[in-house]
Amino acid sequence: MIYYKTDEEIELMRLSNLLVSKTLAHVGGLLKVGISGKSIDKSAEEFIRDNGGVPGFKGYRGFPSTLCMSVNDAVVHGIPSNREFISTDVVSIDCGVILNGFYGDAAFTFGFFDINDSVIKLLKVTRESLYKGIELVTVGNRIGDISYAIQHYCEKVHGYGIVRELVGHGVGKNLHEDPEVPNFGLKGKGPMLKEGIVIAIEPMVNMGNKGVKQLSDGWTILTKDGKPSAHFEHSVAVRKNGPDILSDHSFIENAIKINTEIVDISINI
Repeated sequence: MIYYKTDEEIELMRLSNLLVSKTLAHVGGLLKVGISGKSIDKSAEEFIRDNGGVPGFKGYRGFPSTLCMSVNDAVVHGIPSNREFISTDVVSIDCGVILNGFYGDAAFTFGFFDINDSVIKLLKVTRESLYKGIELVTVGNRIGDISYAIQHYCEKVHGYGIVRELVGHGVGKNLHEDPEVPNFGLKGKGPMLKEGIVIAIEPMVNMGNKGVKQLSDGWTILTKDGKPSAHFEHSVAVRKNGPDILSDHSFIENAIKINTEIVDISINI
C-alpha cells in the first residue's frame, strides 16, 4: 500500500530529512585518519538526540548502531566498528532519523585523501546517477523511468555494476514503505508517480560486477569481487511541478570543504 502525504506531512518530513543531512555533515567533519567508526557513531547519536530526534536505524530489526557505515567493498548496512580509518578508505554512511513521527533517510559516500582517481570517478558517477533518477520524479512518470535512468548511466555509459538485491523505497511514518524503487528496470514500468508519494532513491553502484554477498553478522553486504562500492541517497517528494528533494547534501559538501582529509566530489546540479 502506498501512503500519500499531505503538504503538511511533507514539511514535517523535510525537517526530519534536514536533521539527517546535518547529522551526515557532522559526521563529515569528524572523519579523520585514525578515528574509529564506532566513535563517530556515538557522536552521531548524541547529535541526533541533542537536536530532538531519535536514531531511525538503531534497534530497527535488531540493527545495533545509529549509522550504517560501509567501508571499501562493503555496499550497505555495515556496522560501525573499532577499526581505525586509513587514508585510502571509502566510507558510505547511511543515516535515518525519526522526528515529529516521520522518518528522514539519506546517505553519502566519503573518500579519504589517498583514494585513487578511479575510485573518485566511481563516487562522482554514483552521485550523478542519483540526480539522473531524481530528474524523472514527476507526476505521471513511473518508477521504472527512475530505475532505467540510473541503470543506463551507471552500467551502459560507465560500465559499473548496479546491485540488484537492494533497492530504494517509499518512506514516511515507516522507514520502508511502498513503492520499491529499484536502480535497474525499464521505462514506463512500475507504479505511477502521483503527488504526495515520498521515495528514497539510493543508487548502490559497484566498481566491478553487480554481485554481492552478506557477511556472517547478518547485515553487512559486500561486493563479491572485493572491489569498492558507492552509495548516495535522497528522500524526494513527488510534486506537480517535479521533484522536491527533502534531504540536503549541501550541508555535507560544506563540511567536506573544511575537512582536508576528505576528497571534495562536489558536482554541478
